[in-house]
Amino acid sequence: MRDFTNKTIMITGASSGIGEGLAYKLAMSGANLILMARSGDKLKKLKEKLEQDYPIICTYYIVDLSNSASWESCLSKIEANHLTIDAMINNAGFGIFDAVEDADYQDIEKMFHVNVLALIKGIHYFLPHFIKRKQGHIINIASFAGKISTPKSSAYSASKHAVLGFSNALRLEVEKQGVYVTTVNLGPVRTNFFDAADPTGRYQKSVKRFMIEPEQVVDQITKSLFRKKREINLPRWMEFGSRLYHILPGFAERILRNQFSKK
Repeated sequence: MRDFTNKTIMITGASSGIGEGLAYKLAMSGANLILMARSGDKLKKLKEKLEQDYPIICTYYIVDLSNSASWESCLSKIEANHLTIDAMINNAGFGIFDAVEDADYQDIEKMFHVNVLALIKGIHYFLPHFIKRKQGHIINIASFAGKISTPKSSAYSASKHAVLGFSNALRLEVEKQGVYVTTVNLGPVRTNFFDAADPTGRYQKSVKRFMIEPEQVVDQITKSLFRKKREINLPRWMEFGSRLYHILPGFAERILRNQFSKK
């Protein structure tokens, strides 16, 4: 297990799933934590459990990332309360699977607020801090949906395309200033993400055998933290599909049509 003693790490979407798993794993490794999510009750219990089990300091902030004013206020409080931040893991995000003609535009707007704009705003706010210290690691949870577009995920794919585009440009800008930028591209993960994305459960059932466990994601992120790594791709076989898609998109869409249409 790696030692992150005296490191302070921010995690958005920390109250469940991958974010909660990261909180436990990083606390076990000695990191102090700044946790953010909408659920104050879950964050309070998580903080108490982590500080009881591990010799760390855990702070939490209740915030709705779809609300710009709330997020701005939260960022300001974090800056005032914490002298140093060593890494930020932008894990918060959600998706709703709908055909464009059936989609609620408010859902589309909210996806972009949470998945893209809040992520960019947080990075923009703390990037000067990392650059001044000439160190830091920004980890953005993206998706294979940002590399391969499929039916009923147009808005979600577009939001994750944006995360990848922003991250790739940012990486090039800061690579000589001691700041690492890593994107995490995921296929289906067994979390509550699908409660909103697929309330009927049909898609989850159709991809059940392909799902990865959140612990696998947590382990790979933890192994890569504070190391220069461009991308984490899980499951790895999906990266082959994304490479094929970018080289021969028409061919890939034909041979993968049935897989693409499982939503």
